[in-house]
Amino acid sequence: MNLCCEVLKALGGKTLVTAESLTGGGIGAAVTAVPGSSRVYKGGVICYSDWVKANILGVDAALLEQAGAVSAPVAQAMASGVRKLMRADVAIAVTGLAGPGGDAYGNDVGTVFIAYEDSVRGCVEQHRFQGDREQVRGQTLEAALHLVQRYAQASPSGSGNGSL
Repeated sequence: MNLCCEVLKALGGKTLVTAESLTGGGIGAAVTAVPGSSRVYKGGVICYSDWVKANILGVDAALLEQAGAVSAPVAQAMASGVRKLMRADVAIAVTGLAGPGGDAYGNDVGTVFIAYEDSVRGCVEQHRFQGDREQVRGQTLEAALHLVQRYAQASPSGSGNGSL
């Protein structure tokens, strides 16, 4: 069973939404490639620009300016914003640098923040992926799906038995 199928099964009927910056919709594309995913996946926002993060997802513009788009607090705000906007049970958000260069906040290529949020908890993971642009994007997609899977399996109302 591929990872997307496992994630959808682990969600146990809960709805999932995504807020994607550096992956540009890749997570949504991977999930919707699975037949029947429409019962779980509601959609996503490709928030490549700060304008979309602020004006569509409701990320505080001051937070974007202070912390930078590639940061833990912005990733968490993206997850909260997309979950609220789309009225979903679970949200995953990704922001990071796939290349060719770093940012003004000291983040290097491969720096990625992945946020998870459901009705009872949220978390952010920081990663430092290696490789070219597509490799960083691919590793981000996989790590985001694994994060959803872990939390969904740990949830009392999820279908899995895992724990964090």
